[in-house]
Amino acid sequence: MQVYLEFEKPIAEMEGKIAELRAISKDDPEVNILNEVTRLEEKVASQLEKTYKSLDPWQKTLVARHPARPHFVDYIDHLVEDFTPLSGDRLYSDDQAIIAGLGRWQGRRVAIMGHEKGANTQARLKHNFGMARPEGYRKAIRVMELAERFNIPVVTLVDTSGAYPGIGAEERGQSEAIARCTEKCLQIGVPFVSVIVGEGGSGGALALATANRILMLEHSIYSVASPEACASILWRSREKAKEAAEALKVTADSLNDLGVIDRILKEPVGGAHRERDLIINQVGDAVIEELDDLSQLSSDELRRDRRQKFLDMGRQGLA
Repeated sequence: MQVYLEFEKPIAEMEGKIAELRAISKDDPEVNILNEVTRLEEKVASQLEKTYKSLDPWQKTLVARHPARPHFVDYIDHLVEDFTPLSGDRLYSDDQAIIAGLGRWQGRRVAIMGHEKGANTQARLKHNFGMARPEGYRKAIRVMELAERFNIPVVTLVDTSGAYPGIGAEERGQSEAIARCTEKCLQIGVPFVSVIVGEGGSGGALALATANRILMLEHSIYSVASPEACASILWRSREKAKEAAEALKVTADSLNDLGVIDRILKEPVGGAHRERDLIINQVGDAVIEELDDLSQLSSDELRRDRRQKFLDMGRQGLA
């Protein structure tokens, strides 16, 4: 069942009419609906293109959170062969909000990690809506250490509203785990590519995205805090989330201008959720291209490149 966002209501009405006409034709084959359906389909395509060309930051936030958007497990299923998940942080437990393991990304050996939000209620509870606890970040550190030991590139897919803010997570050292995971990202001497595939929120996202190359889907977002959290802090009201999204510069275009990301991956008209296989394949190809470029660098060059990248962030937009 197609899920429509608030600003997609005109599109929903037209596609609903198309479905009704097709149902009538199925019940009564003598009814000719071809011309009307063709006309409506053309209007839908035109409206989709018009709408998605002019999305504001808050609307892009809603698209980035769309429940049908491809998740980490979808990318694994389509792009990675022989995926072997590695569980646990060897300190406390396993955290299902971050899935990590080894496999072959379109034939290339990689260590791959990412946030998994879950596609239904049961999965969302299992994966804690993609909000990782300390053990999730410590698991990521363990996998990155393995990758460096065996000289395997690292690929991460980021999709989280932020790290889990619960009391238990804080008691087990949430901020320390995020800091050490970010530090480990900077230390490893292997090619490292990160893709923001949905929502990249706060340090919970940064801990897996301190990479040599940061790619971002066109309608994804990446920010220091969620628009709602920012609005609660600045205006004491979540109702100001739209204004916060504008101020935070959460969109791929804004972040590219600031030098925070390296490349924007165009999405199909209507968002990644409308043509899931297409965008998954585009992400797969883009990651291979970036890994090919980075494979020419030595371990020390990779570390210097990554460190300098983050030291330079923001200067491009201020020049």
